[in-house]
Amino acid sequence: MRTYASAQNIGGRDTQCDAAAVRTGPGGARAYVLLDGIGSSARVRDWTRRTAVRLADRAARRGDAETALRSLYEKIAADPDRQDPYTRRYMPSAAAIVAVTVPGKPLSLAWAGDSRAYLMRRGLALRLTEDHNLRGVYPPSALYPEGGAPNVITSYLGSVSTDEESRAKYRHPAIESTTVPLQDGDRLVLASDGAYEPHEQAGHDLFAELDDDPLTGIVRSFVDVAVDTARAALPEDEHCYVDNATALLATLTP
Repeated sequence: MRTYASAQNIGGRDTQCDAAAVRTGPGGARAYVLLDGIGSSARVRDWTRRTAVRLADRAARRGDAETALRSLYEKIAADPDRQDPYTRRYMPSAAAIVAVTVPGKPLSLAWAGDSRAYLMRRGLALRLTEDHNLRGVYPPSALYPEGGAPNVITSYLGSVSTDEESRAKYRHPAIESTTVPLQDGDRLVLASDGAYEPHEQAGHDLFAELDDDPLTGIVRSFVDVAVDTARAALPEDEHCYVDNATALLATLTP
């Protein structure tokens, strides 16, 4: 029986620039990847789809999220066109998150950007990642109630910043990672900001939204409700700004 499913909703955009991919590697390693393309064009869409598969293949072969994301990040950054500040501005990029399971080992996660991972466990949606965006760098405070802009991301696949350069500018490395021991019944959720943010802003209980079967139906409902919620919060003439929403839901085995 298939233990994972993904779904997308194009929102108000004319191009779906998110992508998800799953690959299985040696020893039962399985990689789950979600990329949120920056911008909205056929070029971004095609690059993001190809790159999601590249990252999933690499992660499944290596059996580790961080080494896979870091190696691909560095390979893309080494492109001479990426090194040129002018041409880099016009090249496709994406927020990236990858999770890898290997039988008998903790879940490994790595990310660059503001796509998120959650672990669904015992009635709770446990957030496993920190957003790489200006809201994360400058959270809301008494002096600045709005905080930094959540739509300005501070790390992504396609950047050329090193960990040290990113820390100096944004107080986080270019790539972050973590590991999480698994328990029976755990579910993993990877979500683009277009999928999680409307739920979060509306105060929805993510566990309740995702605690059902079949996986295909519940993840489809999750992204559709996200888009409907985002659309309902805007005047009709701004519905075109509703973001793509993509989520991947997987049942994990320790």
